Amino acid sequence: MKNWQIVALICIAVLVADQASKWFMLTYVLNPSRIIPVLPFFNLRLGFNTGISFGLFGDLLVRWPSLFIAFALAMTSALLILAYRADPGTERIGLSMIAGGALGNVIDRVRQGAVTDFLDIHLNGWHWPTFNIADVAICMGAFCLVMTSFRQPTGAHETAERR
Repeated sequence: MKNWQIVALICIAVLVADQASKWFMLTYVLNPSRIIPVLPFFNLRLGFNTGISFGLFGDLLVRWPSLFIAFALAMTSALLILAYRADPGTERIGLSMIAGGALGNVIDRVRQGAVTDFLDIHLNGWHWPTFNIADVAICMGAFCLVMTSFRQPTGAHETAERR
């Protein structure tokens, strides 16, 4: 497969999984809105995030949503270019996953003015902010990039052995 095909495949897979899961939750599972316990520490609970991460800057985004959407699309485009140019493997996968997740959340903002969240992790009455599949992909992509940063550059191992 060519570089752009791998990037497109990963990005589109994340985007489709995110949008399909949000549609399914809104249409069938959480309609009407309620809390569905799944595990002792995990619920399905509908939420709409008008802010960035964890609802930050929600007031600002309500006033200027087009500004944030334009910024998010520019950043996503940059991520896709970086993914295309990245070495095959973890770095390319990570950047593609982040781009797909970002696109999924941008689509929500354009369509409804907020990002649909439905995954709720909690412990002893404390709840992490609700999140979605796009957010999971963004975090997994970031993890891939962190793992890439620990990798030795090609040829570094041979150079170290010669010393």
